[in-house]
Amino acid sequence: MTTLEVLATGPLALIEDLGRPGLAHLGVTRSGAADRHSHTLANRLVANPPDVATIEITFGGFSARVRGGDVVIAVTGADADPAVDGLAFGTNSIHHVRDGQVISLSTPRSGLRSYLAVRGGVDAEPVLGSRSHDVMSAIGPPPLRSGDVLPIGEHAADFPELDQAPVAPIGTDGLDLVVVPGPRDDWFADPDALVRTDWVASDRSDRVGTRLTGHPLTPRFPDRQLPSEGAVRGAIQVPPNGLPVILGPDHPVTGGYPVIGVVADRDVDRMAQVRPGQHVRLHWSRPRR
Repeated sequence: MTTLEVLATGPLALIEDLGRPGLAHLGVTRSGAADRHSHTLANRLVANPPDVATIEITFGGFSARVRGGDVVIAVTGADADPAVDGLAFGTNSIHHVRDGQVISLSTPRSGLRSYLAVRGGVDAEPVLGSRSHDVMSAIGPPPLRSGDVLPIGEHAADFPELDQAPVAPIGTDGLDLVVVPGPRDDWFADPDALVRTDWVASDRSDRVGTRLTGHPLTPRFPDRQLPSEGAVRGAIQVPPNGLPVILGPDHPVTGGYPVIGVVADRDVDRMAQVRPGQHVRLHWSRPRR
């Protein structure tokens, strides 16, 4: 059996696929890769189906040794100078790794999360139909630790069609996101303050949500409480301190804070690459009613 022996994990390394949809009625959120685009691209490069499990590596520092056979890998997302036995091979490209060689990722020059795909996928034990780890509920395979041995699954008959994918680099400047207004924008004295403020991503951000710092939003009904409502990925909740939180893949299924807007789905994956201290600018997708 071909395996990956984890030597180092960096700040956080998780097994992720496309999550476990359809279980919100049980209190289980979808979870899955924070940057779905990078996850699916890594799988595509090595000819895996899009829902095969990859390794989501936060801020680099990961290394693993191949055992029991040769593998084909790809690394996407944050450019962490991926290398095999110290020789770099480039992000968004495939690489053949021989038995005994070491795959390593250093600190990314931009972005936050990288995705390591292996042809055949990481064959961890699924929980509720998914191999994704949810950091809030701790459902799914646990965070990786040094010494873990990860089995690699059987790959399909398809072969990789590309050696490299042309992907624009992740910027280091501020991030601009499109936001759909509502459903509770009328709970704020000046909802447009959301798009006028130059927000900064907090170091308290994680896969549950990205916390923004800046000038607090003012509630229209300071003494009024909202019953819990269903929550979705990309929803912008505003707690009593007036500082927005953009919900991530491991968000709770319900929430009682008013949602002033929702990040457009095409921009949700970009949030996964925002580092603490980066500026975040929000723009309405259409004029507010």
